[in-house]
Amino acid sequence: MTIAAVLLALASASCFALGAALQQRAVRREPPHGTADPRLFLRMLRRKRWLLAKLPDFTGTALQALALRFGPLTLVQPLLISGMFLAIPLEAALDHRRPHPRDVTAVASCVFGLGAFLAAAQPRAGVSEPSMMGWLGVALIGGSLIGICLVLAHRARGALRGTLLGVATGVLYAGTASVLKTFAERVFSDPLSALTDWHLYALAVIGIAAVALNQNAFQNGPLAAPLTAITLVDPVSSVVIGVTAFHETLSFGGLRLLVEVPAVLAMIFGIWLASTRPSGREGFEGAPTN
Repeated sequence: MTIAAVLLALASASCFALGAALQQRAVRREPPHGTADPRLFLRMLRRKRWLLAKLPDFTGTALQALALRFGPLTLVQPLLISGMFLAIPLEAALDHRRPHPRDVTAVASCVFGLGAFLAAAQPRAGVSEPSMMGWLGVALIGGSLIGICLVLAHRARGALRGTLLGVATGVLYAGTASVLKTFAERVFSDPLSALTDWHLYALAVIGIAAVALNQNAFQNGPLAAPLTAITLVDPVSSVVIGVTAFHETLSFGGLRLLVEVPAVLAMIFGIWLASTRPSGREGFEGAPTN
């Protein structure tokens, strides 16, 4: 089961990486929009390039749901960070240039840091569905963090703004994954009753909000800034949700801390590096196209 979860998560990460690179390219053709402005999302729904870029996302979501069916949240979501290795070179290839060294360093720092943390922490499965109090705690803490990021992003510019919006998007994606995990269990056990389950409608609302905010994040700074934040915050938030709401377990203490503490510092360094790189590509880059 664990091997299947790992393979499915890696395949999902590859799909998300391709989708992210294609979506960012389509979004950057649009005029700049304000923080969390829903009009950008509505505009993108009329763009063929963006709609085609969502196909890898849909495939990745299906593979992610299967992976969550076979493995714990604390294992599957962090593995999605491997897609960062592909998204940055894909963006550079689409722009006919080499990846920026700072972007590569930021991505590598986050990927190796999170990989080392997972290897030391050894995540293990817990319950299949949190209690209602567990869901309320996730909603309260996650909603507060998203609100703070949106307020700060409203005053920020460039890569920093993209990073803040990426953090908020990452929290939303983590919430989506946690609901998706429970919904996937319901679908496999009783497909008909799953259609009337509240998880399905919560999944739709949170998922649409995450995708809409994701597009605003992609408009600000180079792809590495929002993508590093999203792909790092998503698994970290998922680990927190997995441990607190799903009662999954991680190993800490002793010699493990010698690996886990530097790993966390490496991740913090990576996201700082991505969020502070100046970009000469901010703002409007051409007329909207279909």
